[in-house]
Amino acid sequence: MRRKLVIGNWKMNGSRDSNAALLSGITAGLSAKAADCAVCAPAPYLAQCQAALQGSPVAWGAQDVSAYAAGAYTGEVAASMLADFGCSHVIVGHSERRAYHKESNELVAQKTVAALAAGLIPVVCVGETLAEREAGQTNVVVCAQLQAVLDVLETAALAKVVLAYEPVWAIGTGKTATPAMAQEVHAQLRKQVATRDAAVAGGMQILYGGSMKPENAKELLAQPDIDGGLIGGASLKAADFLAIVHATD
Repeated sequence: MRRKLVIGNWKMNGSRDSNAALLSGITAGLSAKAADCAVCAPAPYLAQCQAALQGSPVAWGAQDVSAYAAGAYTGEVAASMLADFGCSHVIVGHSERRAYHKESNELVAQKTVAALAAGLIPVVCVGETLAEREAGQTNVVVCAQLQAVLDVLETAALAKVVLAYEPVWAIGTGKTATPAMAQEVHAQLRKQVATRDAAVAGGMQILYGGSMKPENAKELLAQPDIDGGLIGGASLKAADFLAIVHATD
């Protein structure tokens, strides 16, 4: 059985005071049977997350990473630096990075390699825009995004990757893919990984990242190939985030 995993992506939100309250609320409210969970915070707050979460069941991580190990890359954050602050996970290829920063499939693959080299778990995001879905291109787009990563990883490294399917048209819009629509794409992604290695595909956690909320979490998480969530807005309220985590029970 694959363990469920729920990751909060705070995006560019937070302050020292609000973070303290949020982290305290999450750790206090977790049940003993809760799914694995993590929060991905803005880089300046990783030290705060480390101090607040060390010894708790909640892991922490970052929202992006440089493809480079070190050097003259002003403003970039290396994977080794994230590891220095106890990060376990890092999001790579989020749709906002792809759209606003023009990150290519190839760059996302390089960032995945960099994260793995530092011992981090890359949460590799794939997803299609509304125009691509309406044109019937969903599978073509997400499979190309995933294939770029498959092309650069050995099977042993691939086994350490988490995937996240985030239909771009469902992020922050209030729209959500139906459970059946999400399941169809998750199954396609798992099938694609299985062309490399069936055992790796069977064990890989594939998260849903398109406006999962307390109201729809249970139905989405009941799908056979949906192994958890990459949560945006709902991760900024402890009660909402905990409701999603406990929907996996």
